[in-house]
Amino acid sequence: MRKKALITGIRGQDGSYLAKLLLEKGYEVYGADRRSGEGNFWRLKELGIYGDVKIVYMDLLEFSNIWRVIDKVEPDEVYNLAAQSFVGASFEQPILTSDVNALGTLRILEALRTLKPDAKFYQASTSEMFGKVKTLPLNESSAFHPRSPYAVSKLFAHWITINYREAYGMFAVSGILFNHESPLRGTEFITRKVSLGVARIRYGKQDKLIVGNLDAKRDWGYAPEYVYGMWLMLQQDKPDDYVLATGEAHSVREFIEEAFKIAGYDIVWKGEGVDEKGVDRRTGKVLVEVSAEFYRPAEVNILIGNYEKAKKVLNWEPKVKFKDLVRIMVEEDMRRVRDGKV
Repeated sequence: MRKKALITGIRGQDGSYLAKLLLEKGYEVYGADRRSGEGNFWRLKELGIYGDVKIVYMDLLEFSNIWRVIDKVEPDEVYNLAAQSFVGASFEQPILTSDVNALGTLRILEALRTLKPDAKFYQASTSEMFGKVKTLPLNESSAFHPRSPYAVSKLFAHWITINYREAYGMFAVSGILFNHESPLRGTEFITRKVSLGVARIRYGKQDKLIVGNLDAKRDWGYAPEYVYGMWLMLQQDKPDDYVLATGEAHSVREFIEEAFKIAGYDIVWKGEGVDEKGVDRRTGKVLVEVSAEFYRPAEVNILIGNYEKAKKVLNWEPKVKFKDLVRIMVEEDMRRVRDGKV
C-alpha cells in the first residue's frame, strides 16, 4: 500500500522539491493549490513531475475546503509548506499573513485531529521567529523575538503545532529551517533576485541590481537537502522539533560579490548607507545600488543556526555550502537567460 502525502504550497520551491523526493520514494503525492492556473506550476514542470502530482484545490482560508480535502485524500503525511512567505509583504498585509500562516495551520490541525488523527504533520517553521537574537548560534531552545508580522504569524503556527502534539498526542513536528535557496527560489527573495539579476546583467538584459540592507547576514543552505530533512522528521518514532541550518552566516554583500564573481565581474564598494554602490572594478560601471525602499521597518541583522540535534537524531547535515550554493543558482540563471527562458 503506497503512502499518501498531502503537500500545501505545492507550487513553491520547497513543495516542488519535496514532491519530487516523495515520488522517488514511492509515495502517492497530492499537491494542494489555491486555484491559480496552470501557468504557476513551472517548478513542477521544470522538475519533470507535473503529471505525477495529483493537484487538489485547497485554500487555507476556507475551513470547510480543508475538511473536505483531508476527508477525501486521507493522507498518511501532511506537509504544511503554504504561507504568505515574503517578509516585506507581511508589513503591508499583516492580517492576511496572519490568517494564512497562523490560522491556516490551526485549521489543518483541527481537521486532522477530527478526521485523521493518526496522520503525521509537518509544520514549516522559520528562523525568522528568532528575530532579534541575543546569543548565537541558534538551536531549538533559543529564545524567540520575532521582528515582522510574518515571523509572528509563524510563531503562532509553531506553538499551536506543539500544543496539538502535547494536548492530543498527534505526531506533529516543526522544522525550524534557516534560509534555504535554489534555482527554484522566487525572484522576490534576495538570493534569486541577485542570481537572476547578475545573469541578466551578464547578457545585457539589465543595467544594475537595486537592493536593500547589504549587511544583513543569513545562514543560507540548499533547498533540496532541507526537504530531505523534513521527510526525515516524519520518519522518526517520536515527534519532535528540529533546526536545519549550515552553521555559517554570510551577508547580502558577500552573496552579491560571489554571484558577480561567478559571472566574471569584480565588485568594489563605494559610498555608505543608501548611497553605497557596487562598481565593476574593470569598467567602473555601477552594477549595484541601494534603495531604502527595500529596508524592513524592523530588521533582523543576523541568523546562524546550530543543527547538532538534527545531525545526532536524524543523521542530517548540509553538504552544499555557501559558495557552491551561489554557483548553482547563478549558473542556472545564466543558462536560463542565455536560452531565453527568463
